[in-house]
Amino acid sequence: MNMMSDAAVEKALDKKMNDVSYKMIGKDVSVYYGDKRALYDVNLNVRENTVTALIGPSGCGKSTFLRCLNRMNDTIESAKVTGRITLDEEDIYDPAIDVVELRARVGMVFQKPNPFPKSIYENIAYGPRIHGLARNKAEMDQVVEASLQRAGLWNEAKDRLHESGTGLSGGQQQRLCIARAIAVSPEVILMDEPCSALDPIATAKVEELIHELRTNYTIVIVTHSMQQAARVSQRTAMFHLGHLVEEDDTDKMFTNPNDQRTQDYIMGRFG
Repeated sequence: MNMMSDAAVEKALDKKMNDVSYKMIGKDVSVYYGDKRALYDVNLNVRENTVTALIGPSGCGKSTFLRCLNRMNDTIESAKVTGRITLDEEDIYDPAIDVVELRARVGMVFQKPNPFPKSIYENIAYGPRIHGLARNKAEMDQVVEASLQRAGLWNEAKDRLHESGTGLSGGQQQRLCIARAIAVSPEVILMDEPCSALDPIATAKVEELIHELRTNYTIVIVTHSMQQAARVSQRTAMFHLGHLVEEDDTDKMFTNPNDQRTQDYIMGRFG
């Protein structure tokens, strides 16, 4: 009988782990706002080219964790983050890290569409110009067109590029914000309830866009909608009272979760 040695078993397990590529890894992440603790020792790995949904009742810590991934909590004076978060194995809280550069690599789309009070063209061109990603107008034109194409907005916007971005509908504005995030070639896109202010048709377009984007980007989305989490994500993480309850394949989380709190939340028993 051919028995595998302990070393061989360990190697096989390592290979299985390595078959999954993690883009960002959070280890023992805690967040404090002054004396109030908002997150408790969260360990969550974000898989590459995957949509990970963060779910849980209001105030459970999911948006707080999301904001840790591109150091948006740095903008809150009372916030303190402990633990370790890496992007491609590099500690993003290392003092040597350029936060502006980090936020280009880890883009963010907010709950309420927030286009700049500039033209559609300038909304997209702003980031690439700051980061020196286009050498001339022809290159910038290409960046703008490619970003709007990827965000599924080119056909609606191509004849009004020099009109204000705030003149678009809510759903178009949100896709403009996604195009703006894409324009600086991020690796990760964070979305904080990107559809909560949108009507069902605009929501469907953004969800379709999320599905297409995951081929090229790693996406983490906070959502209150269980149906949305089930539709757009491959992995789901459940938060409750600042703790990560569990994280697993979305199909399993919605049909056979390990924790009763997840089951109760998905069934609408609290939230």
